[in-house]
Amino acid sequence: MNNRIAKNWLVILGLELLLSLPFSFAFGKILPIGGITWIFGGIAAGALTIYTSRFAKWNIKPHPIGRKIGQALVGTAIGFSIANGNLEAVYSQLPTFLFLTLFIMITGVFIGGFFSKVSRTNIFTAMLATTPGGVGIMSSFAAEYKKDVAIVSLVQVIRVTSVVIIIPILARSITNSNVTSVSNSIKSLFPASSLSLLLLIILLSCTFLVVRLAKKWQIPTPFFFGALVVGTSFSYFLNLVPFLHEINFTPPYIVNLIGQALLGISIGEAWGNNPKIKKRAIVYALIPVSLTIVAGFIAATFAWVLTPWDWLTCMLVTAPGGAAEMILVALSLNHNVEIVTAGHLMRLIALNVSLPLWLLLFRYLEEKVAKNNYLLRGLTNDQSSKRI
Repeated sequence: MNNRIAKNWLVILGLELLLSLPFSFAFGKILPIGGITWIFGGIAAGALTIYTSRFAKWNIKPHPIGRKIGQALVGTAIGFSIANGNLEAVYSQLPTFLFLTLFIMITGVFIGGFFSKVSRTNIFTAMLATTPGGVGIMSSFAAEYKKDVAIVSLVQVIRVTSVVIIIPILARSITNSNVTSVSNSIKSLFPASSLSLLLLIILLSCTFLVVRLAKKWQIPTPFFFGALVVGTSFSYFLNLVPFLHEINFTPPYIVNLIGQALLGISIGEAWGNNPKIKKRAIVYALIPVSLTIVAGFIAATFAWVLTPWDWLTCMLVTAPGGAAEMILVALSLNHNVEIVTAGHLMRLIALNVSLPLWLLLFRYLEEKVAKNNYLLRGLTNDQSSKRI
């Protein structure tokens, strides 16, 4: 029975989504950050589910499909927002986006080197831990190269969780934008008519097909990117149909809600999947996480100087992940969604395309450090022999 429960990931995700509802309403009352609280509710639900399953010996493990579905749903909602945005501001700042991407990626290398020395962690492991590329991707590379998966996963989880908590609160404190409250968002939760329901089914079907094509063509982050393309272009193609005239369709809020909750659940499950976290490891992990966040603020300062963007936009563009979560903050605040999306998409694409080169660099650094340590040990042994 326990194995059957563990394998039925769809039922588990459904239960976690239901569990996230009361947490989301509670966080909505405590934290003044609007509809983004669904992510916080998902984090609590995911962590509680994994911890409870371990206590009850159900052997439930996190399933990666939850985050992928969340990315697809959120990407669709963001795409509709971008379709109504001003894309000229994006095209004119492409060199700035590239500079910010390179700055964040290069500083990640230096932060990884510093983390390696301070914590005496293998340099390859440290680099995987501090590269802002996602918990699942970096942990999988750590397992493939036989590095310390626990350290990589811990640092990545703390980074994503810290950014998801800190940035929305900061964003809400420095803006006068109106956020959509949890109670107000419920009013537009479901499709308003049978036509809206039909269009929603068509939209989700198109998203599924485009995501499959994106995976087949090995496009970076296919679930998020593919859904973004569908959301951006759906209304345009819909209005090309001869017998449909000027239909103003937007996905009901339940699409955004479920997507947010699933993103949060994936973060919470990652926390619950690390039951024996030593305090010493957490302290060391906070060092690169803090430096990465500081580097993000430095990059935001560069963006503020180089562009006409306000500080909030610069902060959201350069926040070190997760990409979908930060774009959701911009969406919740209705604040330059297209610019924030462009910044994070460029970083995701650059990181995924250049990953083979980064892995070669990490291996080179590892071999160089190992060679230096070998020479240092040899020199120390020679000096000891001379003393004797």
